[in-house]
Amino acid sequence: MEYLPVELIGNILSRLKAARDVVVASATCKKWREACRTHIHTLHFHYCDWSRYRELSTSKLESIITQTVLQTTNLQNLSVIIDPDEADEFSAASVITWLIYTRKSLRELYYDVRTNPNINIIKGCSDKLEILALAHNHISGVDLSYQNFPHLVSLCLSDVRISALDLNLLLTACPKIETFNLMRPVIATSDSLTVLELKSFSLKHIYVQGICFDKFILEADSLEKLSLSNCTLVIFELIGQGSLRVLKMANVSIFHLEFGENTLNLEVVNVSNFTSTWLQFYRIISKSSKLTRLRLWNVELDDEDDFVDLDTMFVCFPQLRCLSINYSLPDDVCYYGLHGSYQFNNVVMLELGWTVINDMFTDWAAGLLARCPNLRKLVIYGAVSEAETPYELRTLADITSSMVRLMRKYVNVDVEFEYE
Repeated sequence: MEYLPVELIGNILSRLKAARDVVVASATCKKWREACRTHIHTLHFHYCDWSRYRELSTSKLESIITQTVLQTTNLQNLSVIIDPDEADEFSAASVITWLIYTRKSLRELYYDVRTNPNINIIKGCSDKLEILALAHNHISGVDLSYQNFPHLVSLCLSDVRISALDLNLLLTACPKIETFNLMRPVIATSDSLTVLELKSFSLKHIYVQGICFDKFILEADSLEKLSLSNCTLVIFELIGQGSLRVLKMANVSIFHLEFGENTLNLEVVNVSNFTSTWLQFYRIISKSSKLTRLRLWNVELDDEDDFVDLDTMFVCFPQLRCLSINYSLPDDVCYYGLHGSYQFNNVVMLELGWTVINDMFTDWAAGLLARCPNLRKLVIYGAVSEAETPYELRTLADITSSMVRLMRKYVNVDVEFEYE
């Protein structure tokens, strides 16, 4: 080890998960202390990395972080994540010291620290940042005249408090941003009609979780992946140049969807626990002739007369290779009807499940299997916890036995059962 270059030692120390391990390792010898001081580029202070974390006072922990940071000369990645359940707060002066000291070298900042008094962390961030992740902070007064992040490509905001105007200005201040995660924000709007408008010309991936608005307008010409989770929206509108490739929605309720021509190049659609008008949603994705993966799981239809016409689906998605749907049976009418003699010739993987245990599931599954002549793998999903009564338990056993008998006709298909 004594013959290793000091630069290499610094690189090794930077790969350690916890900053505490870096400090301990640097005490090995003078050469390692030099490597820690001049060549270490990554420090992680995470409350989960040290079992004795909660035994330290806030001031002691704050002092340890400050001393460790100030001993470096070229820190590029700083992660400070303190237990959000702890009521103790750090001194704002200490946090400002970290930011000022690392301003010229820092490229990545992961920050979840409550301070007293509260500080706007955006104002102290370096304009050289490439990745920024903030949690439990209040962001206000974004000013484009002096707050710009020309190198930022990834931004993550979790449980932050910010106005709709400042959020849009922050995206504007990041002209090269490609990935944006917005989770459980508290967003203030200027009037009684809650409207969120976001605009970015460079954004490629966006994940939004836990928002509730009357209207959400997203303008992103380069967007390739859109993910919505745990959202309630009256109107959602996507404005772009048709670059969208992946659409994912989970636990989402939307009354009106407007995608324009942005679904022409869709390749993956993954929708679960989704509430909307089926005809409206299907009209949007039916233009996606390049679709290869389609998942419709626990889709609740607003109109009781709606149903998913698999025959039409076969025509709209000629390149479909993976199909995942579950059996829904409200009022004795299945959402996913089997009509005609269509075939999904390119489907090689089929995932089937049920919303409510029903003895008609096997017949429905058999009908789908007959329409996938080139199928290679079948996965059956079921919720055992839903089988509570003797009838449901017996039905579950009958479904399993019937599927085993059915698969004897398809010896070339790999079958898996996933019961929870």
